[in-house]
This record gives sequence, C-alpha cells and structure tokens, in this order.
Amino acid sequence: MSEGFLTQHMAAHLAAMNMVAPLCVVAWDRFARGRMSVEAVRLLPAAALQAVLIWGWHLPAVFAAVCRSPVLTAAMHVSLFLSACWFWFAVIHAARRAAWTPLAALLATGKLFCLLGVLLAFSPRPIYASPALPPTCFDPASPWPLVEDQQLAGLLMLTACPLVYGTAAILIARRRLAALARDGGWRFGRRAG
Repeated sequence: MSEGFLTQHMAAHLAAMNMVAPLCVVAWDRFARGRMSVEAVRLLPAAALQAVLIWGWHLPAVFAAVCRSPVLTAAMHVSLFLSACWFWFAVIHAARRAAWTPLAALLATGKLFCLLGVLLAFSPRPIYASPALPPTCFDPASPWPLVEDQQLAGLLMLTACPLVYGTAAILIARRRLAALARDGGWRFGRRAG
C-alpha cells in the first residue's frame, strides 16, 4: 500500500470493527438464534468496553508498546474485534426488544470514536512521534510524512464511524418508529386498567 503505517492500521481496525464484526454477528445471530443468554449481551458494558479499548490502545505510550511487541499487537487487534462483536450483538439484541437504548449507545460510542479521529486529523504535529516508537511502526523511508499519515488515518475514522454508526442508528430508529405507528403511537402517562 502507498499509505503510511497509521492509515493502514486504522483501515484494518475500521474494517474489522465496523464491517467484519457486524457481519459476523448477523451471521451468528441467524445461525444460533435464541442460544445466547440475555445476560451475555448487556449493552452498557459492551459500549463502555469498546470505548475504553479503542482509546486505551491508542494512547501514545501504549501504542509505542504495541509497536514493539507482536504479542501486544495481536492482543490489540483481537480485543478490539471481540469487543466490537459484543457491542454489535448487544445493539442488535436491544433493538429487537424495541428499546431506544441502542441509539444512545451508537451515538455515544460513535462520538467517542469521532473524537479520536478529530485529534488525529487536526493535530498540527504527530501525536505518535516519539523516540520510544521503533522503526517497525514508522518507516523513515516512507513517502508519507508522519503528520500526513496521521491526518489521513483520522479522516478515515471521521468518515467511516459516522457512516456505520449513523446508518445503524437510522435503521433502528426506523424500525422503532414503524413499531410505534403499528401499535398506535406514543403513549405518555396512560395506565392500563
């Protein structure tokens, strides 16, 4: 690829977390409908874990350690993918229960991911420029200056996350609004009986 290291890194995360994970969850859900415990799909912990992992793994000191260790690199990719699978499974499960909570989870996590993208895209200097980062992270012979690579990685996040999370939120809202219309609309403060 002609892109730099961070761009490749971010493209891999975006593909795994925003395309492969939701598709795997949909496929698994169709295959194993009803076999997953409701306790295993709690939305708030799934959203919180995903946000903590994406920010935690991308702290400059942690990222430097990841670059030095193939084991940590694998741990980063696996943990982000598995947390994304848990998150998408929880979103789909909550949406089925006709709840509005998946919209809040999608908006909150989407905003946190966009914030990381903003920091990468609009920082005037490289966030990850450090003597602690080994040459395996950033090739000095690369045609991409580190700041441009970082900005492109941030722009990828700023493009992909709102598209995926926004589209999922729109689909859930559409389904929920259709159910409300079918059931007679909004009911505030009325009690049966």
